[in-house]
Amino acid sequence: MDFKTWRLFVILAAGAAAGILWGVSSGRGFALGGNAFLREGEDIEVIEAPEAKKRLAQGALFLDARPVAFYRMSHIPGALPLPEDDFEGAFPRLEKALRGRFDLVVYCSGFGCEASHIVARRLRERGIPAAILHDGWPAWTDAGYPVREGAEP
Repeated sequence: MDFKTWRLFVILAAGAAAGILWGVSSGRGFALGGNAFLREGEDIEVIEAPEAKKRLAQGALFLDARPVAFYRMSHIPGALPLPEDDFEGAFPRLEKALRGRFDLVVYCSGFGCEASHIVARRLRERGIPAAILHDGWPAWTDAGYPVREGAEP
């Protein structure tokens, strides 16, 4: 390794170490093991796929936070589209139905997708509690649970 490459590596390593130290010591850093969209003390329930299937069988209403095109391709039977990217447009159409329910479950595209967390928080801000399906759509389909295609719930 020549001197320039070695020097670049040392500078990058020192910068990364300084950033991590600052994040840890300042109390304002990122929680590397947590979800950035869940606030400390926020009481949003996260459930696994078997619990979600049980709730569906008991009549829970599922909300698909993915874009509508994804919903039309395939979704959980009975789910309604409430896309995070058009929440303000879709919520008024569903508000009456949502306020009349006590068991809502929101899901999105899975690992790395925060849409279900954002939708659940927006619902909570309007006084409507909802659980989140952990790992969302992939958790449901990987478990082999039923799906429906098209625009109908």
